[in-house]
Amino acid sequence: MSLTPFESAARAVRDGAVAEAEAQVLYQQLSEDERLWLLDGDDPFWVGQTIMMTEGYNVRPIVHGAVERLGIPGLRFSDGPRGVVMGHSTAFPVSMARGASWDPELEERIGEAIGAETAAQGANFFAGVCINLLRHPAWGRAQETYGEDPLLLGEMGAALTRGVQRHVMACVKHFALNSMENARLKVDVTVGDDALHEVYLPHFRRVVEEGVAGVMSAYNSVNGEWAGQNEELLTGVLRDRWGFEGVTVSDFVFGIRDAAASLRAGLDVEEPFQQIRAEHLRAALDTGSASWEWVDRAGLRILATQLRFAASIQEPVQPLDIVAGDTHAALAREAAARGVVLLRNELVAGKPVLPLDGSALRRLAVIGRLADLPNTGDRGSSNVRAPYVVTALQGLIAALPGVEIVHVPDDNPAAAAAAAADCDAAIVVAGYTAEDEGERADPSAFTEELTALFPPVPAGAEERQQASMAGSEAIDAGGDRERLTLRPVDEEIIRAVGEANPRTVVVLVAAGAVITEAWRGSVSGIVLGGYAGMEGGNGLADVLLGAADASGRLPFAIPTDEAHLPYFDRDASAITYDRWHGQRLLDRLGVPAAFPFGFGLSYTTFVIAGAAASVTGEEAGEVAVTVTNTGSRDGRHVVQVYGVRPGVGDRVLLGFAPVFLAAGESRSFTVPVSLRPLSVWSAEADDLVPPSEESVQIAVGAYAGDPDAAHAVLALSAGRI
Repeated sequence: MSLTPFESAARAVRDGAVAEAEAQVLYQQLSEDERLWLLDGDDPFWVGQTIMMTEGYNVRPIVHGAVERLGIPGLRFSDGPRGVVMGHSTAFPVSMARGASWDPELEERIGEAIGAETAAQGANFFAGVCINLLRHPAWGRAQETYGEDPLLLGEMGAALTRGVQRHVMACVKHFALNSMENARLKVDVTVGDDALHEVYLPHFRRVVEEGVAGVMSAYNSVNGEWAGQNEELLTGVLRDRWGFEGVTVSDFVFGIRDAAASLRAGLDVEEPFQQIRAEHLRAALDTGSASWEWVDRAGLRILATQLRFAASIQEPVQPLDIVAGDTHAALAREAAARGVVLLRNELVAGKPVLPLDGSALRRLAVIGRLADLPNTGDRGSSNVRAPYVVTALQGLIAALPGVEIVHVPDDNPAAAAAAAADCDAAIVVAGYTAEDEGERADPSAFTEELTALFPPVPAGAEERQQASMAGSEAIDAGGDRERLTLRPVDEEIIRAVGEANPRTVVVLVAAGAVITEAWRGSVSGIVLGGYAGMEGGNGLADVLLGAADASGRLPFAIPTDEAHLPYFDRDASAITYDRWHGQRLLDRLGVPAAFPFGFGLSYTTFVIAGAAASVTGEEAGEVAVTVTNTGSRDGRHVVQVYGVRPGVGDRVLLGFAPVFLAAGESRSFTVPVSLRPLSVWSAEADDLVPPSEESVQIAVGAYAGDPDAAHAVLALSAGRI
């Protein structure tokens, strides 16, 4: 069988040809209409909307710029990030729960599984590397990212990218400063160059350097210009500063407001359908308000990106039966257990309440409306239609076949306490659902300004279109959280159960911080379980019963008071961001966290000693350290390296490394660190510059502010010429 022109070009790139040169040859074979065809989705807007409203969101690949006569596949989109949205795929824990693992190696394996499932279902472009910074725990889409720290975000996003791109192109999102949900379509975020480049962009730069194929712009405005047509972000930062060579795409439907402006700014593809560009770009080209040079620039980048990807793939497309198969289900279970964070584990009768001794249990109370609810996250664009979901109750029943499980789902503190009093231990599952936090498409937000972005309904299709819109699954729930505490009735239940049974453990289900001051002293155990995916109940049972160590670590700080958080108005049309949020803000205020960034208990104990730091490159270093498991059982520790930025004063994460140690084992190893978080913005240099100081103090511990941390001095002058 003869090769298509695209396949021939991809083979040439694989053999050493330059992708841009082969893209130019391919591009010359396109007509003007086909060149414009590359710049948006293949479905007309109202056709695509009808399909999505009747079939469901992204049940099959959404195609952009396929040219069949030349064999150009186009960008064949699938959403994420908790797994592949198409079909009935593996629902992994949400990104925030995976961020709690602090485990890039595990995240890379998850990325490889997601990439394989994406390819098996006909897509080649996975837009699920979500790394927006968690500025405030009320943010509705907190579940889609990895935490509050740029370095953690960057390393986890890079790991997911590496795994995914063994099979398909990965796309990182949302570029940039997208950390509000309800107001995302209207808010203008004002940010200074220092906070922008020191806090809100380093993780995107890290993933770009990892070789991510695509970057999706955000809905919001940044410093007065919509992100989807923001030339400073899309060209000045992304292309000129960082050297990004891939493709840029808009967020869906409302991602750009002006066809010519978006193209001029450097936005290559309007997603997901033929909409604003199809309606207005040709006229703009005819009048000269848009340039064919901009069209050609975008088209060549689109083709070159596809060619580089096609040339790089070595793995064959796997059969469809890998999707949610046994191997990926086992990986989802492993990830669910790895992300459980043990926050409190008090002694009861001389022993920690966790892990529970399954052999000694006769009756176990499992309490709460969420205990038997399939609760894998919101119902928005990241929703994975898993073939099954193991709830907390189901996981415990499966793990304890000889134990009587007493389930109390009702919002009834007295009934919960009565059940708990007659049991050996009690598990209370409390927190949030998609009704409380998540992506939100509030119909009231669709103002005349936004609906004006829709193209006219084709003549004769009005009735059909109205019917499809009426049958749509509007996401009129979730959004930014209204509260940072549990429901009052949940707190009543926890206190009542804790009083009735000293062996009470609370399992929190949430994307971000939950303020626990009203009840945390009432119970012996607290774990953060999060939205744990389709194997979440099994993974939780593995940790609660000790089959797996409690090894998760907080990817965000949990404050004692909402007053210790940055300003947040979920309905704001304008807001200013600075560098102070999360643990950094707590440090600045001088107030302790309820649970600090990086915190998490284990079922064993560790000691870190003998730290020695050295510079290994212009922006890199390492810390040699010895870690000893001083407990009686095997366990996993996450060694974290922090430094205080000279002249600025904020403590920053420089590196981390998970380590498994047998009981009593001691091991020496090195933790790679990045010196970038120590850099400061210089208006004079118009860039980040390393600190002028000769050295910086390094703390190597179990969490931010660990009083038992080992200390070292990193001589920055050693890396300078």
